[in-house]
This record gives sequence, structure tokens and C-alpha cells, in this order.
Amino acid sequence: MSTRLFGQRVPRSEDPRLVTGNGRYLDDLGHDALAAAFVRSPHAHARIGDVDVSDAVDVEGLVAVYTYEDLVSDQAEHGSRMAEALPLLIPHPTLTHGRTPYPLANGEVNHVGEAVVMVVAVDRYVAEDAAGRIHVDFEPLPAVVGIERARDGGRLVHEDVPGNVAAVMVQQTGDADAAVDAAPHSLELELEIERSASMPMEGKGVLARWDADDQSLLVHTSTQTSTSVRQAVAAKLALPVDRVEVVTPDVGGGFGVKIMHPWPEEVLVPWAARRLGRAVKWTEDRREHFVSSAHERGQLHRVRVGYDDEGRLLGLSVRFWHDHGAYIPYGLIVPIITSTQLLGPYKPGVYRVEFTSLYTNTVIVTPYRGAGRPQGCFVMERVMDAIAAERGIDRTVVRERNFIRPEEMPYDHHLVFQDGRALRYDSGDFPASLEKLRKLVGWDDFAAFREQARAEGRLVGIGLACYVEGTGVGPYEGGHVRVESDGTVVVSTGLTSQGQGHQTMLAQIVADELGVPFDRVRVTTGDTRRFKYAVGTFASRTAVMSGSAVAMTARRVREKAMRIAADALEASPEDLEIVDGQVRVKGTSPSGANVSIDLGTVAVLSNPLRYAFDDAARRATQFASPADPARAPISPGDAPGLEGTEYYSPTQSTFANGMHAVVVETDPDTCEIKILRYCVVHDCGTIVNPMILEGQIHGGVAQGVGGALYERMEYADDGQLLNASFMDFLMPYSTEVPTVEIDHLETPSPLNPLGVKGAGEAGVIPGSAAIASAIEDAEGFPIRRMPISPSELFHLRQEHQS
Repeated sequence: MSTRLFGQRVPRSEDPRLVTGNGRYLDDLGHDALAAAFVRSPHAHARIGDVDVSDAVDVEGLVAVYTYEDLVSDQAEHGSRMAEALPLLIPHPTLTHGRTPYPLANGEVNHVGEAVVMVVAVDRYVAEDAAGRIHVDFEPLPAVVGIERARDGGRLVHEDVPGNVAAVMVQQTGDADAAVDAAPHSLELELEIERSASMPMEGKGVLARWDADDQSLLVHTSTQTSTSVRQAVAAKLALPVDRVEVVTPDVGGGFGVKIMHPWPEEVLVPWAARRLGRAVKWTEDRREHFVSSAHERGQLHRVRVGYDDEGRLLGLSVRFWHDHGAYIPYGLIVPIITSTQLLGPYKPGVYRVEFTSLYTNTVIVTPYRGAGRPQGCFVMERVMDAIAAERGIDRTVVRERNFIRPEEMPYDHHLVFQDGRALRYDSGDFPASLEKLRKLVGWDDFAAFREQARAEGRLVGIGLACYVEGTGVGPYEGGHVRVESDGTVVVSTGLTSQGQGHQTMLAQIVADELGVPFDRVRVTTGDTRRFKYAVGTFASRTAVMSGSAVAMTARRVREKAMRIAADALEASPEDLEIVDGQVRVKGTSPSGANVSIDLGTVAVLSNPLRYAFDDAARRATQFASPADPARAPISPGDAPGLEGTEYYSPTQSTFANGMHAVVVETDPDTCEIKILRYCVVHDCGTIVNPMILEGQIHGGVAQGVGGALYERMEYADDGQLLNASFMDFLMPYSTEVPTVEIDHLETPSPLNPLGVKGAGEAGVIPGSAAIASAIEDAEGFPIRRMPISPSELFHLRQEHQS
């Protein structure tokens, strides 16, 4: 029997090509294309007056200059929808004032970096030169920056949005405030996490080619949602959707910032390509990414919590404010996730949460790896540590007393999650995870280490944080599996890949389901020519959604292969098995005569036309029935070819979980914060590939460290981003990212055929919470705001020493 690949550390099949420089990213394509550049607003808030292009028109190599008025003209003349605002992708009943940007600014700009003019030239250098000669008459308006200024309401981002409030949403399971008031003990906390951003190595980029004869567009874009971009481009350009194809090449990181569909550039570049009849390309530079892509994280929370003598929660009331930037095209997904995932693995007693989502004159907010969960985890874990400190109870004990027990699964919080379904945890064993974490980090032995360090004049602390992550959100994903005549298995799915190892993981699943060698499986992602309908890569959903879809599809193909092979071998399908790509009678030698047939030959037999032209297939089946398969009828309800398509649509999200523990040292003089140990226990259900999973955790931890200690978007009061370059925006180097010690717990999900849960965001979610807990333990005073720098720690020391 062949070795089962599911759960094995199979090396990533993508890596040889990528590490040898043979990847094909957006900027590796379209060397013959015209280049686009943009005139972007230098003001956070301003009205647009005259746009003077006279100094630019004489630049040699300039091809075209477009403003919003050109979009209006095109809509009137050609029926496009380019002059309309971009879509509100995820509406919500409480989102009463949703505002989205136009592809090019329409009379007003609302953040630094908003696109005002598009320039197309023979190359990017010429396009930038021409853009630099265009003069835009701006009338500056007062800027609204930060949550405090936004909720004050004295200045407005949009004149027709009172108080800058896009939405107010409340969920509750009872009278939480009354429960807090009646509790034996209570605390009130104010907690904050600042803005940050994901910063993939590759920014956004788009290449579009218009085929005038075919009246079709071929678009390459660095995206996480190729099928959605296809739909958006078709709608905006008023093209039949079958006239647009979108291909995602290799993508140099996404982390959520490339979810948005469409970005203004993703419709403008195809629009210009059709208008000019030439290929047009745009690639984002680093400053553009800082000021015109997306940020996340910025929230301010006020918490009231009531609890008993043992530290058990009796009531939890949370109110928070969410800064979503100048527009809200992605809806309320981030704050909804925060409001529900804040609960983590705990039973809150009675819970009430209210959030207000606010406009500011800053870059828009869309999900960044973790997507609202780091904020919620920070809040809940700070609450747990505060209760432990107030009651004098070990921090792990307080958590354990509040855990949902494994026998209570599935556990319904009686709230609505981001997918519109019940917030119902499907599986997990939180006490077992905590016990693993305590042993892994040496929690019970840390007191002795702390005392030894203090004797040496060192300050050390230990912290932990627990989280639950909703993964695998719907509505669906699909997979197509086709067996070629040489036995190669071609797998296609609409999800895109940004380096996660999807091709390897999906190939493992299909190889196991079909019984073929791993190296026979070829996986294609993110190409609408291969697979038309998908949702996208985000919310830790690939293994759950596409993994389940390709598994279901492979099972369907296997069943068909058995039927066809049974006819050829004159055997019953139940008596057959597939081993190493050979369909054979169970219990026989693969080399035995008349008892096996190659899966590729079965694929030929499934297609009469192919059989007629394939001599190898004829020779391979000479021992079978004398009837000529080339003239055999197709069975009712069947189709030619050994292939199939299936879709997986879940009834709800599946919930992964994990716990992190951190040991830090804080310098008594410089306040430098150093991570000594970082331990992770993670439960993502059944593990497909431990190596890929651990890589995801390592990468997430690195971003969690960055979000806790280094990365923030620093805005001036006038809306200028002060650190919009890698000279000033701090990210951890490999020297700042600790070695990650990992242990796993597997509680399979009952919701999908593989028992898997998502893992892509696991490493980043509890980073700020765990590190804050450790710093607090080392320093002896509360940490209420993240990220924290050495200078901020110094000032906190001064405050608590005075």
C-alpha cells in the first residue's frame, strides 16, 4: 500500500521554483505594456478645483491623462459604470452611512494618497514625470484624525454623515450592566490598540490586455480574490462576465490587504487598456502602499466586568470605537469579528457589546491578518490578568475556571458571527491546551527563574494569552479534478495563493483521496480560465473550504474511475483499490496479469474520442471486454472524461483555538524589551501538513511581535502619515523574532469531511496580549495600550514610581 500523505511533513512543491528566482510576479509580466501612474492627493481632506494638465501634454512618451470627468464621459458614451462609486462589498443593516471611494476622486479627497488623476505613458518613468507636471487646485478642509477627534463630531469627514458615525451595532445576551453591578467584584478598564498595516513585500499591481477582435479582457492582478475582481471589472466596464478573465500570478504576500475587490486601480487599468487598445500595467510603489492601500487594528475599548470570589465571570459589558478610515467598502467585518471573538474560550456570564464605527481622514481599514481578533484577544486577556491580580489568583487558574468545557461543545454564545451565522464553537478542549502550554513553557517553575534573575539585577516576566479563531467562513469554494491520459492529476480551485503552501497541501489531499503519487498532482489556483466561481483567500479558509471541496471532488472522480476500471477488468468496483496510480483487484500483485490498469488509461477509457486516438490505451485494455470503448455510449447522467467538480458550502464557520506563552526581559536602564521564549499550543483540528502549519504559525508570531513592539501608523493632526517609508515604519528583523516552540492539539471539526480548521492567522492573534501580560509581570504595573516602545515603557515606569 502507498504511504498516506495526510498529516505528513511533505516538502513544499512550490519552493524550488520560488527560491531559485523562477517565480512570476505581476511586475515580471507585461514588459511590452504601457505604464500607469497616479496623481494622488497631498491633503487628507480637500475639495478639488481645476486640474491643469497643460505642462504635462508635451512630455515625450505621454499617451493619456484621465480625470473623473473622463469617467463620466465614458459612462455616458459607452454605458460603463466607471463614474459610480466603488461597491459596498458587505452591507449590513446597522451600516446606515456606508461611503465608498470613486475610482478617481469626484470633487473631494478624504485621505492623503487618494487618486485624483491617472496618467498612461510608454513607461513608468515618463508617466511619473508627466504626473509631476500636473497641477491640481486643492481647497484644504479640516481633517479628522484619530478616534477621539472623530467621535467628538466637531469636524466631519463626509458632510452627510452626522458625527462621523457609519454604524452602531449592539449584541447582548441579557442585562450585562446589571450583572456587573450585582457582582461581588467588578473592574473597569480602558484598553487601546493603535493602527498598523501588513506590509507585504510585493505591493498591489495590475496588468490588463484588451482583445478588440474578441472583445475580451485578460487581467493579471496581485490579489487574494481573482474571481471577485473578474465580476467587478465586468460590472464596471459593462462587459459580459465571460468576456473577462482574471489570472493571479505568484503573489509576494497578501495578509488581507489584497482582499479588497476591486481596488480603484483594478478597474482603471482594464478600463484604460480597453480605451487605448493597448496593454496597460501599474505596479504600486512603497509609498503608494502606505498611503493608498489599507491599514487595520485601531480601536479603543471601555470594559466593565463583574466576577465572583473565584474569579469567574458573571457579567461583561464592552463598548468600543473602531476607526475604519475615510471609506468603508469592506463593511463592518473587522469590528463584528472583534465584538464576537473577544470572548475567546471563555463563558462570559451575561455579555453586552456595543461598537461605533467611525470615519476619519485616513487610509481605509480592511482585514489584516488576525482581522479584528488581536484587538478582542488583547481586551479579554487583559481583563483576565486584571481579575487574577485583583483576586491574587494564578493567571492560568483564572482562565481555567472560566473555560468552556469540552463536554459543552458545541457551545452557542447566542451571538451572530461575521458570516451571519450563529457564534457556535464546534470543537475544542481548552483545559487540555492550557495544560500543554503550562508544561511547554515551564509555568510552574518560572517563579524560581524570576528570583534568580532579580538577584542578578534583571527584570523578567511571563505572560500568556488564549484565543478562539473563527475560520472557514462561507459561502462556498469549489474544486475541479481531472485525470490526464498519462496519469497526471490536474487540480484547479478559484482560491489564490500568496505563499502559504496551498499547492502542496491541496496536492496531498488529492493524492491521498485518489491513491496516486504526490508528484503526479498539479495544482492551479487563482485563474478564472480554469475555475470560474470562488470567494477568495482570507479568514483562514483555504484548508477548510478548498481542501474540503477538492477532497469531495477527488472522491467523486475515484468512484467514476472504479466503475470504468471494473468494466475493463471484469470485476466489481467494491473489489478494486487504487495504489500508486494503479487500479487493481484487492489482494493482488500490481504486476499480475489482467488484474490492474493505470489510472491514466482509465481516463482514456472515460472519453471515447480520446480512446480512438490512443494506441496505448487500446493495448492496455486488450484483455478486457471485446466491445470497442470508442463506440460505447455514455451512461445516462454521466459525462466524458475522468474529471469532476464539487463545491463545499458550510453551515457555519469552524473555530480553531490556541494559547501563547511568552517570557520577556525588560532592561532596567534602557527599557528595551527582549523576548526570551515564545511558546505556542495550537488546535486547528486534523493537521494536513505539520511543516506548513508551523510555517504559518512562525510567520504569524513574527507579525504579532511587530504589532506588539514596533509597528504603528503615526498620523499628524492634519492627516499626514509621518512614517510612510521603511526608514521610519519599524518592523522586526529576524534578530527580533524569537524561536517559536510549538505543540499541537487535534480536536477534529465535525463540520467538514476532513475535520480541519483554519490556521493562517493563529500566530498573530494573541501576540500583543501575551507580550503585554509578560511585560506587566516583569514591571509590576498594568499595560493597557499596544504597541509599546522602550520610550513608552520608560514613561510608564516614571508614572508608577512617582
